[in-house]
Amino acid sequence: MAVAFHNLNSDSGLKKLDEYLLARSYITGYQASKDDITVYSYLAKSPSAEYVNASRWYKHIDALLRISGVSGEGAGVIVEGSAPITEAVATPPVADSKASAAEEEDDDDDVDLFGEETEEEKKAAEERAAALKASGKKKESGKSSVLMDVKPWDDETDMKKLEEAVRSVHMEGLTYGASKLVPVGYGIKKLQIMLTIVDDLVLRG
Repeated sequence: MAVAFHNLNSDSGLKKLDEYLLARSYITGYQASKDDITVYSYLAKSPSAEYVNASRWYKHIDALLRISGVSGEGAGVIVEGSAPITEAVATPPVADSKASAAEEEDDDDDVDLFGEETEEEKKAAEERAAALKASGKKKESGKSSVLMDVKPWDDETDMKKLEEAVRSVHMEGLTYGASKLVPVGYGIKKLQIMLTIVDDLVLRG
């Protein structure tokens, strides 16, 4: 039976999504799929910090879409009471030629499918770039360490396969580190895995 959500941009809709993602990393299954793309497309913006789980999930899907795309089929999801806000790309685009890729890179007027920069953001970015150029320093890309918790459906979940599924997600700038199982109660253990990310590659936007 398909998962159903209603009015995702309302407080009640976001609350239900947040509660649903409390013990899940994705809308369905153990990898990003078209179901995640569907729900993502109905959200007008990233959920606020009040909705911790929904915000974490949104940023993760947003990063996947920007870097590597999402190709999983999913099990089916229904979103009622609103229309899609953005047309998310389920798989990464393939350039027809080097020329077209160069053209896209040079075109400052390209439309960002996942949200346009505001004038303030553009101005701030230009000021930072100018300051770096004036100082003669090369821009350094920062790194962040993230401790990610992945909770299983129940105590019968194969945690080894769950970890394999998590590590199967690859993207530029993402490195997996050590992992361990941590008891959460009722015989259930969650997976804790250390991630190292290059901020400009994984969290850009």
